[in-house]
Amino acid sequence: MALVHSALLKLGKTLEHFELEDPNGKRFKSQELFGKGGFMIAVMCNHCPYSNAIWKRLITVAEFAKKLDIGTVAINPNIHPNYPEDSPSHMLDKIAEMNIDFPYLIDENQDVAKSLGAVCTPDLFLFDGDAKLYYHGRLDDNWQDARSVKEEELREAVMMLFSKQDAPKVQHPSQGCSIKWIDTVTG
Repeated sequence: MALVHSALLKLGKTLEHFELEDPNGKRFKSQELFGKGGFMIAVMCNHCPYSNAIWKRLITVAEFAKKLDIGTVAINPNIHPNYPEDSPSHMLDKIAEMNIDFPYLIDENQDVAKSLGAVCTPDLFLFDGDAKLYYHGRLDDNWQDARSVKEEELREAVMMLFSKQDAPKVQHPSQGCSIKWIDTVTG
């Protein structure tokens, strides 16, 4: 797997609201998933080793964020026949396996991933209560080994947002597998 780093995005960018389905066909609107304190979006997938390495930690941060009235959603843009592990049926398996209690949605046309400026899985975004980008970076400082994590950057950003502090000055890019863009992936 080739390593890709998330793009450098301008903080304060406004979220383009969206509506997507989960693997069961239930529709979700981003406005309805927003918490009063903000909204966390994780662009994830099932097959990427970088995403798989952080799912449990992401779920823990999402549980913490929920207590601070910050909503969370995961979005899978890799719905492509060349990547059957990312199919909706396998998303259901991932939801059950990881006990994911926030929506894990299908971005079949990849419109949401594109509007966010996502380039890899995982790619993590934290928006404030006004739908302005507050944090775009990695989950923590060791994607491979949860026991070796020293800096929980996303969790810290969630606490700073809740405390009405300025966004973290240093935001290290997320890293992972490239999104499998429909128009560039071939047989």
